[in-house]
Amino acid sequence: MYRLNLPPYPIKITERGEKRLIFDFLRRKYVALTPEEWVRQHFVHYLVEVKRYPKSLLANEVELKVGDKKLRCDTLLYNKDLHPRMIVEYKAPTIPLQQKTFDQISAYNLLLKVDYLVVSNGLQHYCCKMDYAQQRYVFLEQLPDYELL
Repeated sequence: MYRLNLPPYPIKITERGEKRLIFDFLRRKYVALTPEEWVRQHFVHYLVEVKRYPKSLLANEVELKVGDKKLRCDTLLYNKDLHPRMIVEYKAPTIPLQQKTFDQISAYNLLLKVDYLVVSNGLQHYCCKMDYAQQRYVFLEQLPDYELL
């Protein structure tokens, strides 16, 4: 797989038939090992182990419904009342983070109204704090530790 701009962690990979699977410790199961999933697993471990985000308040692959349309958030951070607080969107390391990535996460935020938006391809990471009063978002220098949210 790809070398990322994220700390390493004890990766659990297995094979079932022709498929390679990686263990998702939030969903507590093995999932298909894709380049995007490689980024997700590294990033979620970074959130929990380095930034001290509570594992119990994180969820992967959260489905949203808009009428008949179904959307899927890559990772959500909830507050202690289980209201969404942060959306994280991942791309494969080979995919540059462009405006359409921010448009995608912004569409999710129209439904969720979170405080933070994060995008990562494992090499680059961007974090924005929402400013609803001014109807804008502010890019942060780095992802805040959980205690600073």
